[in-house]
Order: sequence, then C-alpha cells, then structure tokens
Amino acid sequence: MRILLMGNPNVGKSAFFSRITGVKVIASNYPGTTVDFTKGFMKLVGEEVEVIDVPGTYALEPTSKAEEVAAEMLKDGDLVIDVVDATNLERNLYLTLELLERQIPVVVALNIWDDTEHRGISIDVARLEELLGVPVVPTVAITGQGIKELVGRIPEATSPPWPNRSRDGRWAAIGSIIEEVQTITHRHHTWLEGLADASIKPLTGLPIAALVLAISFLVIRFIGEGLIGYVCTPFFENLWAPLMMKLSVLLGSGGFWHDMLIGNLIDGEIDFFQSMGVLTTGLYIPFGAVLPYILSFYLVLGFLEDLGYLPRLAVLLDNIMHRIGLHGYAIIPTMLGLGCSVPAIMATRILESRRERFIAATLISIGIPCAASQAMIFGLVGAQGGQYVAMVYGSLFAVWLILGFILNRAVRGFSPELLIEIPPYRLPSWRAVLTKLWMRVYGFLREALPIILVAILAIGILYTLGVFDFIANLTAPVVSGLFGLPKEAMSAIVIGFLRKDLAIGMLAPLALSAGQLVVGCVVLSMFFPCIAAFVVLARELGLRGMLRATGIMLAAAIVVGGLLNLIL
Repeated sequence: MRILLMGNPNVGKSAFFSRITGVKVIASNYPGTTVDFTKGFMKLVGEEVEVIDVPGTYALEPTSKAEEVAAEMLKDGDLVIDVVDATNLERNLYLTLELLERQIPVVVALNIWDDTEHRGISIDVARLEELLGVPVVPTVAITGQGIKELVGRIPEATSPPWPNRSRDGRWAAIGSIIEEVQTITHRHHTWLEGLADASIKPLTGLPIAALVLAISFLVIRFIGEGLIGYVCTPFFENLWAPLMMKLSVLLGSGGFWHDMLIGNLIDGEIDFFQSMGVLTTGLYIPFGAVLPYILSFYLVLGFLEDLGYLPRLAVLLDNIMHRIGLHGYAIIPTMLGLGCSVPAIMATRILESRRERFIAATLISIGIPCAASQAMIFGLVGAQGGQYVAMVYGSLFAVWLILGFILNRAVRGFSPELLIEIPPYRLPSWRAVLTKLWMRVYGFLREALPIILVAILAIGILYTLGVFDFIANLTAPVVSGLFGLPKEAMSAIVIGFLRKDLAIGMLAPLALSAGQLVVGCVVLSMFFPCIAAFVVLARELGLRGMLRATGIMLAAAIVVGGLLNLIL
C-alpha cells in the first residue's frame, strides 16, 4: 500500500512525515527532474506501508515543475493524507476538493490546530467531516497531538462521490463550507505577529535580514570549524593517517596502486590536501572538509525553514533578485554558498526553471567564497589592513551583481514570479529539524560522494601523467603578465581546484604586496570551485551546462584579475 502525504507548501508536512515514519527515509529526485521527494515506511494494522512526502502544491492544475510532479505522483497512490493548515482553511480546501474529485481515498489532517485558538479561529470539525464525507482529524505535527488518532482512522478513508467542478465552482463550494464550519473572533496581535510583519517590510526587514544572516553565518562557522578542528582533523591525523602509512608500506612506494590509493607522500608523510589518493584526499575532502559545513548549514537552514523566516526573506529580496534573473528563493542557495559551495549548488534545485538554476549555480561558483576561503582571506589579507579585505569582498560582490545582470539578458528562458505561502512564526521542533538534517546529509553523501571519489581518482591519474605541471608551466606567463603575480602563484591556482583555502594559504610564502594579495584572493575565489563543488556542478547542470559555466568562470576571472592588477 502506498500512502501519499499531500498539502500546500508550508503546512507542516515535513514535521508530519517525520512523526509517522521516523528517521528511516529515502530522499530521491523524481525521474527526469531535479524535484525532490522523500519516502519512508510506517506500521498500519500490522503491515508495513510506504509513505511518500509529495512536493507541496496548491492545486492539481500545475503551474510549476514541483506541482507537475505532485500531480503525476497522485496516479500511483492508494490513499492520500491531505495535510491542511487549519489557520488558513479556505485556501487549503481548494486542493482538498480537487483530491475528492479524483475519487481517491482521503483522510484530512487539520494541522497547526494549536494556532487556531491563538488566532481566534473556531472550526466545527464534526460538521466539516460531514460536509467533506471523509475523516477529518485535528493535529499538531510538531508535538504529535492527534497523530495517533489520525493513523487509527486511515482505514476509514473513503472516496465519496464528489462532483467535478470548474475552478469557480470549487471556490463557491469552499465559500459555503467555510460559512458553515468556521467562525473568527477579534483578538489583538501578538509580538510574534508584529515581528512577522516587520520582517517583510523593506525599512525594517532589511536590517532584520542582515542580523539574521550575520548570526547564521557566525553559528555555521562556529559549528563547522569546531567539527573540523576537534573531530574531523584529529580523526584523520591521529587514526586514519597511521593506517594509511601502514598500507603505504604494504603497497610499496611508486607503484600504480600506491599512487591511486595513497597518492604522493609529502616529506615522507600523508598530506590529506596534496597526496591525491582515493583513500587519503578522496575521503578527507568530503568527510573532513565539506561534511562539517554541510552539517552546520543544513542545521541552521532547517531551523530557519521551520521557524518561518525563509519565505519572508525570499519575498523581501524578490525584487532585487529578479534584476539578475532569479526570484527571491535564490537567496537561500546563495546564503549556503557562504559556508560551502557543495550544498549551495545542490540547493538550486528549489528554483523552478533550468535557467534560474544555471544562473544561480554559476554565480555561486564565481562570486561566493566558502567559509574556509573566507577564513584564509581574513587571516592573510586582513594582516595588511581591513581596507584590503573590503576590496576583496567588494570586488566579488560587484562581480556577482554585474555578471548576474549580464546572464539575465544573455541566458534564454524565463524566471517565474514568486508565489509562496508565508507561514506564521513558530518555534521549530528539534526532532523535525534533526530529521530533516539527517535526510539532507544522507542525500549529499549518497549523491556526491561516489562522484567525488571518481573525480579524485581521475585527477590522481592526471597528476601522475604530469598534466597539471604542464598546465602550470603553460599558463605562467598569463599569471605574471596579466595578474601581476609571480609564476609560483600558478601552483596555488592549480591546488585551488582541490581546496580553495589551502590555495589562498599558498600565497603567504610568496612575499606579495597588499595589492597582489587582493588580486590573488579574488582570482582564486572566482576560478574553478573545489573538486567537490565542481563535480556537483556537473551533476546538477549536466555536462553542457557545466562547460558553459566553466567558460563564463574563466572569462570573468581573467577579466576581473586583469582589471584589478591595472587598478592596484
């Protein structure tokens, strides 16, 4: 039996899903799309049944790829749990009536029931159940209230004979239902509702957004760098490195398998950044360098999602983002890029059109430095004075903005209007946040890890064949003549393909001037993203899209590096 969990966006479906399925879930893309859906399992009358969390949709007449997928998935379901926002019953009932018209068994979960009292809303549940002809159960997914009763009533799900109506006919029917079952009494706004209003008005919303983003960034860096410094690096250096050294001895130095699995020994030791072995660099990059930031970012992102802030941020910045061919929700992957490009590029899936995903992923790869790179920029350039750090960030922001304007006019396609529901502020359930964190981290490891390992193996072969040394020698005149950097800086650019912060750190021994440091940091930030981000870029955009983004990346970095050299 297959149960579909359906409902409008932001009605608490994720919390509801985690309540009835636990944490044993599978996240996938719907075939032929980048739209995510999640499935899990639950016990129902002694049997294990499949539960699918269908992408949120306002109607079964699709206006976006996510809604198109939701309508397609309905064909394969045996029963629907329709999660309805009890505080916005009139709008939510449109999807309910469409489901009833499809003659599929339905149970209605009247979710966010606790907020109805706070908002002065009274709903006659028994009368609503009588009018719809299907079980209706009040629930509060974040606390579990009503979940057991709803699961117990799933066997009662029916598909009553419901007439097909036109769009206007459905709204007329909804109006009649609302008149019979819902009454609203006046009450004063709470301070949370006042904050919600302030969050979306430009005059107050922009300072609030700046504060939220600054705090989020600090928390993400604190957690990510803490995990790297106190968990990942000690594990790899103290436990994994000795094991790899023993394997190195068994394999013998200089052999093919030694070079592929262990890589090159640096001064007789394993260097997890430069050894280039599948079992050294190949495991350290995803687990020791990227995963800590993915954990911290997805934790903060899940909290802000369930709090109800992200839709407000998207609406607040929608007009600005439209100028560069995106809508407001693109700020979410952009914000992720300030921590790590890998989850940022993967997060572009929330954008509806292929054009938007290409523009967002390209801008993130070029103009958004990851947290590890930023730490090196502050440490290296900051020693020369705060004004030089400002030059680096000012240059990258100008590139992000100008390139966005150019891509908006050059890339074909459309950027749809932002049509999202803005939920009230609610205190998130940590159980739901952590469940969502696990699902996203598992999805990253399942999708990105195999590609990263294969890419590390391929790069190891290229290193063995001397391809990277050839490239470094070939491009050295460009580095010196155009960027004004010593030819030794080309090594840093090549290493930047593996790890940006290490590449920036390699500028330190070159005795560069403050101006050269600015040029070097900007060029390194704009050139190829690290290998983990690069392979995910290819995974999300396809080979053709990745090659287009790479061409734009190279052209932009060369032009900006040359201009900065002339200016500084």
